[in-house]
Amino acid sequence: MRKTLDTARTYIGKRVRIVFDRPLGARHPEHGFRYEVNYGYIPGVFAADGEELDAYFLGSAEPLKETEGVCIAIIHREDDDDDKLVVVPEGIEMTDEAICAAVRFQEHFFRSSVMRR
Repeated sequence: MRKTLDTARTYIGKRVRIVFDRPLGARHPEHGFRYEVNYGYIPGVFAADGEELDAYFLGSAEPLKETEGVCIAIIHREDDDDDKLVVVPEGIEMTDEAICAAVRFQEHFFRSSVMRR
């Protein structure tokens, strides 16, 4: 098991704070695609790549600077050690299929899947 996945798993079911460096509608600085959801990181929690642990925030139609929510899943990348938390507003549930559809704009570049535990 890889280090980022180990770290990410500890957050499933927990409330987390996310800071967004790529809010809804932002463009990727290198590849130019548009972020279809708010995307950011968990401050002070580091992944295997030395960067703070990334998170998708699903359930907001507005660009955000930061928010809190509950981690319901992980986007596990089989071909990249850069797994992402999936965070939603408290009380929201999503199917794996809905999660995959929401993050496809970026995850279609990778072999990824939804992990719940």
